[in-house]
Amino acid sequence: MALLEVTNIKKIYSTRFGGNKVQALSNVTFSIEKGEFVAIMGESGSGKTTLLNILASLDRPTSGEVLLEGKNIVHLTEKEISAFRRKNLGFVFQDFNLLDTFSLRDNIYLPLVLAGEDYREMEQKIRPIAQALCITELLDKYPYEVSGGQKQRAAVARALITDPKLILADEPTGALDSKAASALLSMFGEINDEGQTILMVTHSAQAASHASRVLFIKDGEVFHQIYKGSKSRQEMYQMIADTLTILTTGGEYHA
Repeated sequence: MALLEVTNIKKIYSTRFGGNKVQALSNVTFSIEKGEFVAIMGESGSGKTTLLNILASLDRPTSGEVLLEGKNIVHLTEKEISAFRRKNLGFVFQDFNLLDTFSLRDNIYLPLVLAGEDYREMEQKIRPIAQALCITELLDKYPYEVSGGQKQRAAVARALITDPKLILADEPTGALDSKAASALLSMFGEINDEGQTILMVTHSAQAASHASRVLFIKDGEVFHQIYKGSKSRQEMYQMIADTLTILTTGGEYHA
């Protein structure tokens, strides 16, 4: 059974005062296996951010199902949703979402604090993660004292510390320079090699080329997908770039 199953997701928004309706997603269906690293791409307005918000249980679809390990998250109550996110999902955002008044250590601990975990257990959990992400020496610093790449490493540590079933990354390299972005993507690859499932929304072909599969969203539907298989990252990058050209010029894809 797939880790994540998305079936016939439709999302319609009513404009202010309910005058007009906008269909953000029309019929999205796909699945993700445990241990996959999947990227989602599409032009602005294609529906990829709406889709990510639904997968994160931050928004509800108008119709359709989202199953995580067979559990339909669409019908969770508001009370159940918060606990579900903490136990199952890790988040990495473009703007890091770190609290400036908290040290990096306390930012990383935050989801565990909200879950009521014992401080000694938090200490045991943070040690190997901080070591793997090379931020052990930075844990007592504050976000404004470290670089963008270091902030994003702390954000990844915060996502990993709950041992989530799925990491959702929203444009994680968007606020990073090329060197920090490359380091982050290599780190994602290492985390994925250890079995962590990752779903990343990105506009960057370079970032998407690190994934094992890329889904392209167009006009609220899955337009095409590419599997990396045995392809090199450069070959993957070229296939992504070609597909994006077809997306933006309105051509048709021929396998």
